Amino acid sequence: MDRADVKQDVGRWRWLLMLPALVLLAGLLAACNSSESTYKTTGHVFGTTVAVTIYGGSQQRADLLAGQVLAEFDRLHHKFHAWEPSMLTGLNDAIARGEPFVADAEMVGLLKSATQLSVKSGELFNPTIGHLIRLWGFQSSSIEAQQPDAAEIHRWVEAKPSLTDLRYKGNTISSVNRAVMIDLGGYAKGYALDRAATILREGHAKAALINIGGNVLAIGRPGNHAWQVGIRDPRSSGTLTSVALNDNEAIGTSGDYERYFMKDGKRRPHIIDPRTGYPIDLVASVTIITSGGSAPGLRSDGNSKPLFITGPAGWQAMAERLGLKEVLLVDTQRKVYLTPAMEQRIAGSLR
Repeated sequence: MDRADVKQDVGRWRWLLMLPALVLLAGLLAACNSSESTYKTTGHVFGTTVAVTIYGGSQQRADLLAGQVLAEFDRLHHKFHAWEPSMLTGLNDAIARGEPFVADAEMVGLLKSATQLSVKSGELFNPTIGHLIRLWGFQSSSIEAQQPDAAEIHRWVEAKPSLTDLRYKGNTISSVNRAVMIDLGGYAKGYALDRAATILREGHAKAALINIGGNVLAIGRPGNHAWQVGIRDPRSSGTLTSVALNDNEAIGTSGDYERYFMKDGKRRPHIIDPRTGYPIDLVASVTIITSGGSAPGLRSDGNSKPLFITGPAGWQAMAERLGLKEVLLVDTQRKVYLTPAMEQRIAGSLR
């Protein structure tokens, strides 16, 4: 792809800002014309709003399935919490002491899959920089402005923690680097999407849409049309545009607009460059769509982070490296960049 094909001036995209209401209205009209009902259940897990929308069947059946999904989210939230007592904090404490930790097959599998992505991204996706995340104040339910000491930032960067430092013997995990502190905040939500999809498919849901704070996975089709999902405008409460999601497709967005603080006139988001130890300040949001395979949710969550970190200058090369075809990036100057495949997806959704 030539760079001219993927960089668009915001002026060309102003028409997008006028269309989401029309697109969403069309989706609602399509739902109203369907002979089946749609049931939506919401909750608050992973520090964000979650929603399970089920199409078809009875209210009682939808409530049962949604309840199972929310219970699974709660289980994963408590198991992989980065700073409250959990299996993950138990692992991190053991690593800090230089001791092995007995985990389980689920945690081992998740960490091994995260390692594959970390290596593929040149370790720009690096969940082991928990000490830096904590230093910037993001391992907290309430975010406050921080200004960490530069020497302390440098110390943790130079320690070079990596998922490749982990060693496995069955379900027992150890690390050759005590600087490793794992934070799966940029990965576990995607795993939760896939677990929810498994529950709903095994429960024979005709169609469903699972939303965890903007990471969304689709199952089936609600009637004769695809699910319509909005892409948030990172600088307003509205949507930038909407896209159609088909069965086993997921959309994930990493943005600088939820977990962040302002300091000296600069926005400091929770996504930190492991090479420098500082939050990224060039990108407002990155949205990707992943399709097919056994874990579209997992891929939609983790794969957006390396693109966010590389930013306007390097996102295209990283997208190709990770095999991502549908990408939309908005920088902090509100310039929009997108791949031809994403442009086609948006155009097709608006027809």
